[in-house]
Amino acid sequence: MEKISFTLDDGNTVEFYVLEQTRINGINYILVTEQEEGDGDALILKDLSLPEDTEANYEIVSEEEELNAVAEMFESLLDDVTLLEEE
Repeated sequence: MEKISFTLDDGNTVEFYVLEQTRINGINYILVTEQEEGDGDALILKDLSLPEDTEANYEIVSEEEELNAVAEMFESLLDDVTLLEEE
């Protein structure tokens, strides 16, 4: 599993494992977690980079409709992963 480092706005660095990636409507998304194995929290990150950017610029997907749509896509790509809690 690929491990990538992100530099936060405050200059601190955090590392995530990339579980999956997909492209929807021309936008790249990655599903990441801090734990390499086992159950854990996951984040969906959206690539906001411009073509001329030398480094990727990711933001956590927080808008509910977009989050639900992308989470469903990742669930279909990963058979053994549940991202959305049933209400």
